Amino acid sequence: MADMDELQFRRILQGEIESAVNYSDSEFSSERMDAMRYYLSEPFGNEVENRSQVVCSEVSDTINYMLPTLMKIFASSKEFCKFEPRGPEDVKAAEQATDLVNFSLHQDNNLFPIMNAWFKDALLFKVGAVKAYYQEDETVTTDEYEDLTAEELTLLLADPNVELVSQEVSAQGELETFSVEIKRKMKSGCVKVDNIPPEELIFSRRSTSLETCDFIAHRTQMTVSELVALGYDEELVSGFAGATDLDADQETQARFNELESGEDTDSADPSMREVLVTESYIRCDYDGDGIAELRRVVSLGDGREVLENEPFDKVPFALLSPILMPHRMVGRSVAELVMDLQLTKSSIMRQMLDNLYLTNNARVGAVDGQVNMSDLLSSRPGGVVRMRAPGMVQPLAVPQIGQTGFNMLEYVDQMRDQRTGFSKASAGLDPDRLQSTTASAVNATIQGAQLKVEMIARVFAETGCRQLAEVVLHLLQKHQDRERVVRIRGEFVAIDPRAWANGFDLTVEAGLGNGRDEEKAAMLMQVASKQEQLLQQLGPSNPVVKPSQYVNTLRKIAEMAGFKDTEQFFSSGEQIDQAMAQSAQQQKPDPAAEKAKAELALKREIEMEKLKMEREKMQAELELRRFEMQAELELRQQKLSFGGQVSDNLPRA
Repeated sequence: MADMDELQFRRILQGEIESAVNYSDSEFSSERMDAMRYYLSEPFGNEVENRSQVVCSEVSDTINYMLPTLMKIFASSKEFCKFEPRGPEDVKAAEQATDLVNFSLHQDNNLFPIMNAWFKDALLFKVGAVKAYYQEDETVTTDEYEDLTAEELTLLLADPNVELVSQEVSAQGELETFSVEIKRKMKSGCVKVDNIPPEELIFSRRSTSLETCDFIAHRTQMTVSELVALGYDEELVSGFAGATDLDADQETQARFNELESGEDTDSADPSMREVLVTESYIRCDYDGDGIAELRRVVSLGDGREVLENEPFDKVPFALLSPILMPHRMVGRSVAELVMDLQLTKSSIMRQMLDNLYLTNNARVGAVDGQVNMSDLLSSRPGGVVRMRAPGMVQPLAVPQIGQTGFNMLEYVDQMRDQRTGFSKASAGLDPDRLQSTTASAVNATIQGAQLKVEMIARVFAETGCRQLAEVVLHLLQKHQDRERVVRIRGEFVAIDPRAWANGFDLTVEAGLGNGRDEEKAAMLMQVASKQEQLLQQLGPSNPVVKPSQYVNTLRKIAEMAGFKDTEQFFSSGEQIDQAMAQSAQQQKPDPAAEKAKAELALKREIEMEKLKMEREKMQAELELRRFEMQAELELRQQKLSFGGQVSDNLPRA
């Protein structure tokens, strides 16, 4: 099949954009505006003049209760995410990926305000969205060098980032020197994460998940100057500048309703006029092979002018929705759970206040013509009402609804607690409910109420936070083409994502678990005590617990106490393992030295045996010599003793 022509592709793109915009406007826009009005406690529109118009703040109270808890849960861990190796050869790469992704999120981006806006959008507007992209920057510096030799100049210009601006040659005797002016271009890049307003995110109506979404786009406004700086043609871009659909967007106007008045007009500076830009990610069979592939398309207006059209490998968005709905990409918001309760509670409060007003300024019945109406209508302390006869003015009874109203308010609060987990008891602030109660019962009450918030936190961790970590890792592997030195755990480490050949398993480090911080800290103290006992009894090389694991426990206790920089107290577990390995290596005997020592001992033993044998031989020889001498001496003595007798017996001549 032939490739899709540009006109056909543009029609498909325009159709997807138009369908997604209509779906967003019809399905979500009015609900988001209502949620914003409820959050700001604006009037409902059913107010009656001269009657109470109080508006309760259930939506704001509930979201502002959940948000700090969620931020604490995700901020309790120093690592936003952690990558696990899929094989033994990936252990080091997984550690580096974890370090670099967390460094990118915390250092290259100010993650706290990003997460705060991201979570709040999700709690209030059903969906919170962020977009990650790789931003490359180039800085140019000008330097001057004097009296360079030819070799030095050649070495300087060998740098591909150096550009020669001017050159002067001078002679010093037979040696030529060079004075030059150069420009040095330094390129750097990092992953950036931006929040996306909910009204600027559009997607196809049948989307069930971000991974299988056929069309999703970021529809925003950019100035002509910003687009020209990105390399687009100024004349082409200027043709689409002017009023856009987003200028009249009711959600945008509602967001800034408190801060501005009047209509926003285009700037008198042509370069600052705004253009509607749509960055779309669409699946279509552009190359005609019968398989739809993902493409990134940047267009002006509603897809009328395509600036970029390229194949792409991963959608760079990360979406959060606090209450998931099966088979839908966008679930429900927390605001939806309590908006009706805010209306109900406000109505009860208004009735109670109106009842209080009537009690203090009760209506009366007066006999016409028998009462001075001017006195009667002037309600003031100590005022006199003139009557022609007694009993001409009678107060009208006002039923007291105070107790009933308070009971209704309490019932509405109970409904809110059941839906959201937000209550005084869960925060440990209600003395009436928690007095004369065992510690375990109080703890069960608090933990039971926190389960709903922890459920939302788990949903956030396994959906949007996981997607963000995967996108950041993908961008680093794809775009970071050089080694980068970052500060990890107090040390400067060089990390090169190009060396990560395989994939990793991902876990998001949300601080979830049973019990409060005090209970977790107490449990960690018990673990540390047991680890210390095992190390003392079995030694540092035991197979149960390593010194690095013991130090990691101590570091975790310090983190829970609020100390983020635990390096000021303990070294990292990796540093301890390395130090112990070096110490063991130093203490390990040298095989060559041991062999020489053994050979020397054997030689000494042989020499000793030889000396012993020679000594024994000499002793044997001496003993034999002494025996021979003794025998010879005895023989001589015998000869001498027999010599006289023999001579006497000999015959004479």
